[in-house]
Amino acid sequence: MVTVQERTVSVWRDRINTRVKVAGDGPPLVFFHGAAGLEWDAFLDRLAQSHTVYAPEHPGTTPGDPDAIKALDDLWDLVLYYYELFDRLELESPVVVGHSFGGMVAAEVAATNPRRVSRLVLIGPIGLWRDDAPVLNWMSVPPEVVAKAAFYDPEGPVAKQVLTLPKDPEELMNAQISLTWALGCTGKFVWPIPDKGLKKRLHRIQAPTLIVWGQGDGIVSPVYAEEFASYISGAQTEIVGEAAHVPHLEQFRKVSGLVEDFLKA
Repeated sequence: MVTVQERTVSVWRDRINTRVKVAGDGPPLVFFHGAAGLEWDAFLDRLAQSHTVYAPEHPGTTPGDPDAIKALDDLWDLVLYYYELFDRLELESPVVVGHSFGGMVAAEVAATNPRRVSRLVLIGPIGLWRDDAPVLNWMSVPPEVVAKAAFYDPEGPVAKQVLTLPKDPEELMNAQISLTWALGCTGKFVWPIPDKGLKKRLHRIQAPTLIVWGQGDGIVSPVYAEEFASYISGAQTEIVGEAAHVPHLEQFRKVSGLVEDFLKA
């Protein structure tokens, strides 16, 4: 493998960072992280062998700079931000890859303006969460409310794990940081945001689409992977055994191979 070089591009008055990974002169690929956002380096390095990979920070989550831009309380604000980011980085029609919450953002970007995305990869997207799920500040809501209101399966293992979180605010914050992939949230940015009708717009997606799901996903049941795919014309679905909501960690070679093969097709 060719050595990956990395640099950082700052946008939005130099306050929002976008990491750029490249090993050659490949076409652009934008990665929207979700849960376990810091644990994708090996996966992105592999994609950088064939693409120039852009990995932007979600607005409002920049470490040490929670006021980087206005607080976002609507998915649409985030979608508009990413269109502007594409323009500033001069990305005409990149491949877009999204995981978890980032998958919901990626799907919305591709559905709202289909010409801006050439290919779409969704890894465990959470875009079909209940429309009536409230937008909650997870740091101030009792765990039992979070488990009941947000998770696809309120009785599932991940939802039950939420109930074991400590009550002390400082301990709760530390536990939430360590369980980001389970809670789908951070202390600086409200996750998840209800889809507000995303599934009614998925049919607009024109880009070839791959949906990857972990067989053991406890946040969103794999049984609705096919439902999600059914709203996107020609979408390809891959269920990865012995993997959960972050399948690239448990089955790195499998997931990387699936994505690489799809992008080469």
